[in-house]
Amino acid sequence: MTATRGRGDILREARRRDSEKKRAKVLATVDSMAASGQEITMLGVARAAGVSNWLVYQPEMKAHIDKARKGQESTATRERSGGRSASSASLAVDLELARTEIRSLREERDKLRDVIRRNLGQQLQQADSGDLKARMDELLTANHQLEERLSVALKELKKTQSKLEETELDLAGARAGITQMMRDRAVRPT
Repeated sequence: MTATRGRGDILREARRRDSEKKRAKVLATVDSMAASGQEITMLGVARAAGVSNWLVYQPEMKAHIDKARKGQESTATRERSGGRSASSASLAVDLELARTEIRSLREERDKLRDVIRRNLGQQLQQADSGDLKARMDELLTANHQLEERLSVALKELKKTQSKLEETELDLAGARAGITQMMRDRAVRPT
């Protein structure tokens, strides 16, 4: 008697087959990377195999990747030391040389950064001084125009004040004349 397979069983079976394919792909990718001399990293394996990072950290996969990485490291060490294993003293020298190179590269980077900052500062200063000169020219032109308008306005004010003084004198004379006329009429009997 055969039991009928349910939908859940079919899905579980498909998921299991997919998982086996992905695991096989990870193992094949690790072996391929090791054979070609590519650096083996967890992220690199996941990307090359087209699987999630989670899968490469599963115990079985991680153990295989770690084994391949150790093999790669020992091969690199043998190559550096001419086929024989490296001593701790030679590794310490290699480490110190690497640190020295890193220090010199950092110093060079800092110097280049300073040069770039100075050049950028000079460019900004030149741009700013050019802008300032243009703005100063605009302000001087506007000031000159305002001074001319003020000069014209002051001349017109003097003319107007002069006319006002004349008009006030004329008015004072007219008032004096009218006052005199009124006195003369008041004194003369009609």
